[in-house]
Amino acid sequence: MQILRPTLKELPSYKAALEQGWSPDNLRGAVAAREMLARLEADADAFLATLEDREANGPLVTLPDGTQMKRIPGFHRWMWDGEFCGSISLRWKPGTTDLPPHVLGHIGYAVVPSKRRLGYATSALKQMLPEAREVGLPFVEITTDPDNVASQRVIEANGGVLMEHFTKPAQFSSAPGLRYRIALD
Repeated sequence: MQILRPTLKELPSYKAALEQGWSPDNLRGAVAAREMLARLEADADAFLATLEDREANGPLVTLPDGTQMKRIPGFHRWMWDGEFCGSISLRWKPGTTDLPPHVLGHIGYAVVPSKRRLGYATSALKQMLPEAREVGLPFVEITTDPDNVASQRVIEANGGVLMEHFTKPAQFSSAPGLRYRIALD
């Protein structure tokens, strides 16, 4: 399994995953999947351009409570083993390791159901860490839910250290969370 920069070549497989109910947005789920399908059907090239947005020129980000916030620089990679397996994204603010309150972590990932438990998220995160280093980050922070043991294992397998138990902002229903840090030095 490798991570790839999204292109038109892989787009049909990505679209099929969305149509089958998978969503790269672990919080907004099917609503986000429908929005992405509409955007890629309206203009596939423009949709792909938003997946490599190092200047934060893309559309506003919709949070779980429906509020919209300005995007920060970031990009997506698709997990690929001959077909679409999931996505992983990196986001950051230039010149700092701090993130705005509405951005819970530097990296997020989601694997399609049929490819779970194959080590793909662990491998994708390992492959993404050098890209995080390339944008100047000395570490990445990744958050997960206390009951998401699979995600905790993915993070820990890549050197993640639990930094804190925290309460997510109100836009995320003030739910409990875990914040991990992976050093990139």
